[in-house]
Amino acid sequence: MLKHLATFLFLIVISFTACCQRVSIIPQPVSVKEGKGDFVISQKTIISAIDKEDVKSANFFNDYLFKIYGFKLPVNKQKSGKFIEISTRKSTRAPATDRYTLTVTPNAIRLVGDTYNASFYGIQSLIQLLPVQVSSSLAVPAVTIVDSPRFAYRGMHLDVGRHFFPVSFVKKYIDYIALHKMNYFHWHLTEDQGWRMEIKKYPKLTEIGACRNGTIIGHHPGIGNDSIRYCGFYTQDEIKEVVKYATDRRITVIPEIEMPGHAEAALTSYPFLGCPGTGPYQVQQGWGVFNNVFCAGKDSTFQFIQDVLDEVLTLFPSQYIHIGGDESPKTNWKICPRCQARIKEQGLKDEHELQSYFIQRIEKYLNGKGRQIIGWDEILEGGLAPNATVMSWRGEEGGIAAAKQNHKVIMTPATYVYFDHSQVQKEDSLHIGGYLPLEKVYSYEPVPKELNEEQGKYVLGAQANVWTEYMPYESKIEYMVFPRMSALSEVLWSPKEARNWSNFQPRLQNQFKRYDLWKANYSKAFLEGKDK
Repeated sequence: MLKHLATFLFLIVISFTACCQRVSIIPQPVSVKEGKGDFVISQKTIISAIDKEDVKSANFFNDYLFKIYGFKLPVNKQKSGKFIEISTRKSTRAPATDRYTLTVTPNAIRLVGDTYNASFYGIQSLIQLLPVQVSSSLAVPAVTIVDSPRFAYRGMHLDVGRHFFPVSFVKKYIDYIALHKMNYFHWHLTEDQGWRMEIKKYPKLTEIGACRNGTIIGHHPGIGNDSIRYCGFYTQDEIKEVVKYATDRRITVIPEIEMPGHAEAALTSYPFLGCPGTGPYQVQQGWGVFNNVFCAGKDSTFQFIQDVLDEVLTLFPSQYIHIGGDESPKTNWKICPRCQARIKEQGLKDEHELQSYFIQRIEKYLNGKGRQIIGWDEILEGGLAPNATVMSWRGEEGGIAAAKQNHKVIMTPATYVYFDHSQVQKEDSLHIGGYLPLEKVYSYEPVPKELNEEQGKYVLGAQANVWTEYMPYESKIEYMVFPRMSALSEVLWSPKEARNWSNFQPRLQNQFKRYDLWKANYSKAFLEGKDK
């Protein structure tokens, strides 16, 4: 009883604090100086933007205004009356920082970015200065904000292999990323349970590999099967549409094409990709790790992967291509005469070094195309590919080891940023397992203490992973990512010394009201004191 009373009183205090805050922004900016008075946005307010890239930022702001408040503002090159001005310096400093200054006075709103990205991030702060009550007259508090991100990589991941989501939701998810000043969307497109990307040279990947003949019921290994055929994939035109949509929001889309494991949808489509004597294959109906993987002993396997990647590269301009590399059993390789011959031919010690050979061969191919690979931390086993970036998910150990070898690292440890874990200790809805409350996400420090200052520079940032075995609906994804995405955005954006849990909580109260404006589903565990 006393615990519940304390929680209730605490929530009253932070709610009172939130209602009295004129400026409530997540992630916390580097510098905020409040002024006097308000700038009032009405339908007559003009947005001044000359550069076409700044016009894109203006359009994002206008789209938000229309969606939430029901009106748009004229965008002109000239300034007149009370106006909002968006301009970008196009900084020549090396490297250019994504620093912006947002100044609000009763007569004007001026946003100046060092880069186009910076100007767009300033728009997100301006959006958070808007009232959380719908009106045709929007009072924006006078303030001067000077701000820039701490980490260069601020990402969100979405698995569409286990459950498929339409382009409309993928775009909504990208908007959520943008509204949190995050800048990478990791799109997990291939899995044992479904191949989700059209490859014109290999049409069976979607004709066969995009469908499974049922899905388990309940938690793995399941209590039955619904026996309902489940299909879905993105055409190349749809992928282009998504990539452009993200680019206009200053977000880079990183595709993930899994190899050598998590490949059974591809093997079902083209059985020659598997090791001799293995199979039969099926697009898997349950979750977990499966022994059927790409054969590393056949040159035809590598030709297939190169052909697939050639089409991937035409659709995704990102510097990075994610090639998976995780959870790849060596069972088939140990009995495969082709793989054993490859080990002998290359002078490899064992199947772990064969996986390293596999990854390095693909890396060399992509490097030759001007791209870099990212892999999960298993790619460290048997020797790390020369230019690879490591995503550390099995704790931080892989990231620490990679950084000490002078390799770039993106931190994604399951204990802090796996948003498929529950937000409450007794979760009613089905989930993969694990417990990750909001406060623990907020407490995460992406640069491990085991790294010295120079080694720490190899940590590019972090991302949250959203694996969808137990997320068949759009509303479930929103429920699992909110409010934890807001906490992670502050971890990745704000200066380390500025992060403060007590300061974050009252600002989160306004964020919950924004979720309501967005009509987003979200967990109320923190609000109701159930996340302890």
